Amino acid sequence: MNEVQLEVAKAYPNDSGRGIARLDPDTLLHLKLSPGDIIEIEGADTTAAKVWRADRQDWNTDTVRIDGFTRQNADVGIGERVEIRKAEAEKADSLVLAPPEEASVQFGSDAAGMVKRQILKRPVVERDIVPVMSSTNHPFMRSPGQAIPLIAVETEPAGVVLITEDTDVELREEPISGYEKTGGGITYEDIGGLQKEIQRVREMVELPMKHPQIFKKLGIEPPQGVLLHGPPGTGKTLLAKAVANETSASFFSIAGPEIISKYYGESEQQLREIFEDASEESPSIIFIDELDSIAPKREDVTGEVERRVVAQLLTMMDGLESRGQVIVIAATNRVDSVDPALRRPGRFDREIEIGVPDETGREEILQIHTRGMPLSDDVNLGRLAEETHGFVGADIESLTKEAAMKALRRYLPEIDLDEEDIPPSLIDRMIIKRDDFSGALNEVSPSAMREVLVELPKINWDHVGGLEAAQKEVSESVEWPMNKPEKFDRMGISPPSGVLLYGPPGTGKTLMAKAVANETDANFISVRGPQLLSKWVGESEKAIRQTFRKARQVAPTVIFFDELDSLAPGRGGGDAGSNVSERVVNQLLTELDGLEEMGEVMVIGATNRPDMIDPALIRSGRFDRLVMVGEPDIEGREQILQIHSDDMPLGADVSLRELAEISGGYVGSDLETITQEAAIEALRQDEDADEVTMRHFRQALENVRPTVTDDIREYYEQMEEEFRGSGPDSDRRPGGRVGFQ
Repeated sequence: MNEVQLEVAKAYPNDSGRGIARLDPDTLLHLKLSPGDIIEIEGADTTAAKVWRADRQDWNTDTVRIDGFTRQNADVGIGERVEIRKAEAEKADSLVLAPPEEASVQFGSDAAGMVKRQILKRPVVERDIVPVMSSTNHPFMRSPGQAIPLIAVETEPAGVVLITEDTDVELREEPISGYEKTGGGITYEDIGGLQKEIQRVREMVELPMKHPQIFKKLGIEPPQGVLLHGPPGTGKTLLAKAVANETSASFFSIAGPEIISKYYGESEQQLREIFEDASEESPSIIFIDELDSIAPKREDVTGEVERRVVAQLLTMMDGLESRGQVIVIAATNRVDSVDPALRRPGRFDREIEIGVPDETGREEILQIHTRGMPLSDDVNLGRLAEETHGFVGADIESLTKEAAMKALRRYLPEIDLDEEDIPPSLIDRMIIKRDDFSGALNEVSPSAMREVLVELPKINWDHVGGLEAAQKEVSESVEWPMNKPEKFDRMGISPPSGVLLYGPPGTGKTLMAKAVANETDANFISVRGPQLLSKWVGESEKAIRQTFRKARQVAPTVIFFDELDSLAPGRGGGDAGSNVSERVVNQLLTELDGLEEMGEVMVIGATNRPDMIDPALIRSGRFDRLVMVGEPDIEGREQILQIHSDDMPLGADVSLRELAEISGGYVGSDLETITQEAAIEALRQDEDADEVTMRHFRQALENVRPTVTDDIREYYEQMEEEFRGSGPDSDRRPGGRVGFQ
């Protein structure tokens, strides 16, 4: 009899609850199997599954991918080895299913038929858990996409049987007791995008529970505690639940605020009791959610209760009594406010950061949340994953829900809400389209960005005219590092960290920043200088710190500082006030190239007074690209006029080229005003006018004053020379004398 030993790995997101085992082509050949055959899987118990081919990344890895239910049926964990052989499955005459003891389920009229349709052609062994997906019009309600575990109480004949059309399926409502397999709850298949983190938590938690002898052999104590930290919504609590479920350990959960009591000594007693119960029922896991609420830094709290609770927790974590096989997992999204005494080896040995998922992680999470959804063919999850920068698991879940609600609104007119039953034909027709997801994307924003999110106007490079040179420089400095980082790696250099756009007012600096943010698909945080400044000491610096911290969390991000001169003027200007601006400049300097890595965060600044900005900011490593956004030339002016008069009914005699030639000194915003003024002039002369002629444009040119005068032009040319460092006296900072009366 041919058999092989393979290592168990977790299933693909879409395979959960389908009773499938994935093998690579070589193993299939060796066992003489073809896709769709039935195999026996023998761990501590024996179960059966249907064989499918694994994806290319799993070829030649000696693994079998099975989901949480199949793992429980075979009584194995991820990473353990199972024996696999071809099974001779007989057709089942009858099958009796019943819910496990903790689930009381009422079955509807056609429940048996419904279940049978779902498990047709599926192999079952007696005592197996058979997951049944709940759906909208279902006899037993659980959240859709969640599988309901039913236990195969008896099969006729015994052994591996296959459910066919002729099988008689019977459902019993009485739960079965004495089955320690529950099959409910969360498995590793329900967690997306946290491969490495799951691996580390399993080393910490599963190994000591399943194989304590390894640690004895090495002469070390098994780890005592794991602290999971990271932004809200990334899956910390979910991970703890999955670990508890997969290790089949007893699970005790402490929600921080619940155990705090006003009576003296009661909070500590509740903690002690939980630890005592846990060691009696070991191996067990104690999960403390929101650790920062019950174990804050003792020097920062005024209340006596919190201090005593922290002290009690410390003695429980490594007091004189040994804890046995009790592992403590804690989660917090404010790791810096947890008492430092807890964050040392022997208490929480490992701190694992559960961060914002990357693109592959997001795609996996999308697959998990769209498992039970009828998606149309135009929904491309890979593309969606690209568009959801900075989204954490919880955001993606809410995105899929919102898309489903949008789809539902399309069908609402056809549904008669007064009727009891919705016709099945309508339910079968419901699908979720790409447009539903696009609509949902406009409404769901990444949670880490909520406070700083800016609604981006849909502006791209087509809306920016006459700035080719500047546009090319900005595009190289910002878009390349975000969209093609491999260019920089190939050359062994790091991309610039900041770009400073300077030039006369109205030339389109802010417009360029908007276009860049749209073209890179990055998150965009806009900081208007003056709004950060506060009269309270330390507040302004804190605002800048927070902005950069947020940006790092949801990278790739573009931070845009408009009017940088108001935020970071030159220091030591004899300002006798509260010297807020000096401290802000210092904070900006440390953020831009301090000890912390910037990661995929780009900073763009814009100013029309570059001479007022603190010189320390304008050096390599901070704003290392200085881009002059100057006045447009004739071609540029023609382009800008073209953009602004796109939707305008122009008369036959209008020549934009001629207008461009006579509008020297006018910048983008002036030209926009001219086109508007010309249209208003036309309406002024005739209310029913339906075209704008050259005459109106000439009139408008007389009414609008050009921004760039000779003084201003001279000032910016001088600035450009300064920044290029040309000439012998280039170290002289220019004074702010010129052109700004």
